[in-house]
Amino acid sequence: MRMVDRSGYELLTNPILNKGTAFTEHERDVFELHGLLPPHVASLDQQVQRRITAFRELPDDLARYVFLRGLQDINETLHYALLTRHLEEMLPIVYTPTVGLGCQKFSQVFRRPRGLFLSPPYKDQIGKILGQRRFDNVQVIVVTDGERILGLGDQGAGGMGIPIGKLSLYTAAGGIDPSRTLPIMLDVGTDNQARREDPLYIGWRHERLRGPDYDDFIEAFVDAVAKRWPHVLLQFEDFAGPNAARLLERYRDRLCTFNDDIQGTAAVVCGALLSAVRAAGQTLKEQRIVMAGSGGAGSGIASLLVKAMVQDGLSEEEACRRFYLLGSRGLLLEGSNRLQPYQVPFAHTREHVMGWTVESREAISLEEVVRHVKPTMLIGTSGQTGLFSETVVREMAKHVARPVVFPLSNPTSQSEAVPADVMAWTEGRAVIGTGSPFAPVPVNGRAVHIDQVNNSYIFPGMGLGIVTARARRVTDTMFLAAARALADMSPARSDPNGTLLPPVSALREVSAKVGVAVALQAYAEGLAPGFDPSRAEEAVREQMWEPRYESYRRAG
Repeated sequence: MRMVDRSGYELLTNPILNKGTAFTEHERDVFELHGLLPPHVASLDQQVQRRITAFRELPDDLARYVFLRGLQDINETLHYALLTRHLEEMLPIVYTPTVGLGCQKFSQVFRRPRGLFLSPPYKDQIGKILGQRRFDNVQVIVVTDGERILGLGDQGAGGMGIPIGKLSLYTAAGGIDPSRTLPIMLDVGTDNQARREDPLYIGWRHERLRGPDYDDFIEAFVDAVAKRWPHVLLQFEDFAGPNAARLLERYRDRLCTFNDDIQGTAAVVCGALLSAVRAAGQTLKEQRIVMAGSGGAGSGIASLLVKAMVQDGLSEEEACRRFYLLGSRGLLLEGSNRLQPYQVPFAHTREHVMGWTVESREAISLEEVVRHVKPTMLIGTSGQTGLFSETVVREMAKHVARPVVFPLSNPTSQSEAVPADVMAWTEGRAVIGTGSPFAPVPVNGRAVHIDQVNNSYIFPGMGLGIVTARARRVTDTMFLAAARALADMSPARSDPNGTLLPPVSALREVSAKVGVAVALQAYAEGLAPGFDPSRAEEAVREQMWEPRYESYRRAG
């Protein structure tokens, strides 16, 4: 029984408390709702059926995205009941790929504020804004500055669609109570001139803040968050590559924080690759891995895979030599003044490539790297459509029985390759994982499911485990524990033709298993001293919020 101090329209317009037509006759009496609702009293099941019918009748995915956002703003319990019961159908709408279009159209479809928009003109008021009583119980924050939205670039204030979508999955897949989540947009301007000149644009019409002014604003925000919520989980999302990496390093030891583009992507890719090599009867440390894309995401994947290889017996130096990372100017090589600190461990010596036949030793191409390295794995985080050409893939497939090809860039239009093409170029032998959803591919009379290597397999469970254990910090080894827990659930472990990852419909169970692994790892590292490891699974499942209506009593 929940005590509620609102009534009438005030109750019906609160999305956390609203039950719509599911308010009972007694509740309608007590909370003065007669006349404000039609007389029929519906169950949650009936409401879900009505909404899924309406959802499926809409003309396109943008309309479905707007429909779900509107429902979320009216009745969160119904919204999440709909999502959890139809997660596989709705994941591509609330998140990739449709959320990208939602961000591009955010100003046009804006209806009602959700979360917080923080801008430099109000920098001195951040602490006061965060201090509102309605935010007292916040456990998880997702924040973006909108500069690198998926593969779409700078979307300014429209980037708010990403934190909203991420937190929807924290709840639908990870069971985090939606009343304890907070999406935040750091609106530091935009360099997208089309956005600034759009008369409907809702953001701060200013060139994007850079340099010390930008850093000072981020510092003011993080400092205010740490003071307001000492135990909150702060997830950075869709910051541009250089900022993403350096902000993670700056703040990861000051509060409980991670960057999903770097660490979450790395963990889900690591889990999928562990599944792939196990299914092939191999080990991770045997692999030769070419990474097309050496920004935060690509380097983050490589760094976590190195840690996994070290756990499997290689030295760190030996593990790094198994990787070949390419940036905008080709293969990363030692001595380049363009190298970022996180790229340095993966840069090869110029002596190493001395015997290669290449057009230019200052810009060794992907095709040239593949020809000389003969990789077992080809991973793309470049955002370059069609980068994995027929020539590249066929060259790889000449030397590997089961080539592992992961074109991971989002949205679908930015993917390095189309799965059907990769299957055709490898005679159906490829093991494929993608960042966005693709239809099954017919191979030798059967439909081969294409695994979507989506961060939703990791970050909801990470958040669940961190919140349950009240972890003080987030470490890379916690992400590796999450990756191994995901790999342990792979259908390919028992069926060579099985998928690398569990079905999306099983995401809540995946999150529970990941959450247990993360909580135990946090405890093992001394980051969750108050946690009882003997009841880890029970504690995680107790933490998981279920979308169902409570009975209300009027407070006072």
